Amino acid sequence: MMQRRDFLATLAGGLLASEAAAQSKTNFVFILADDLGARDLGCYGNRYYATPNLDRLATQGARFTNTYAACPVCSPTRAALLTGRYPTRAGVPRVLFPTDTVGLPDSETTIAQMLKPRGYQTMCVRDARKVARAERITIRVRLTP
Repeated sequence: MMQRRDFLATLAGGLLASEAAAQSKTNFVFILADDLGARDLGCYGNRYYATPNLDRLATQGARFTNTYAACPVCSPTRAALLTGRYPTRAGVPRVLFPTDTVGLPDSETTIAQMLKPRGYQTMCVRDARKVARAERITIRVRLTP
C-alpha cells in the first residue's frame, strides 16, 4: 500500500519529471470539502442536488472513485493531505479552532513547498486557519500555465 507522503512525492514528481513539463506546467485544482459524501455530486450519480460547476470540472479532469480520509474530522485530514503524513506525525492530531495558536509546524514540508521551487504558485482558500497559522499562509493565483 502506498503511503500518503509517497503519493504526494509521486504526484509532484510526475508533474515535474520532464523538461517538457517544466516548459508547459500542468495546472491542477484539488478541492477538499468537509462533509461531502461519496455520492453528493451529480458527476457521481446524485440527482437531488444540482452541482453543474463541479460536474463540469469533473468532465475535464480526473475523478477519484476510491478515496479515504486520514481522520474523520477536518484539521487532521487537511494536515495529512498537505504533508502526506499521518495527522499525529504532522503535528495536527485534533480539530483546530480559530482561537488556537498552534498549527502545522514550520518543520513540515507541504506539497505547495515542493511545487514552488519548480515554478508553481499555490493557493489555499478558506479554512486555512484550521491547519496553519496565518503568518505562514501566502496566497498566490496562477491563472495560466
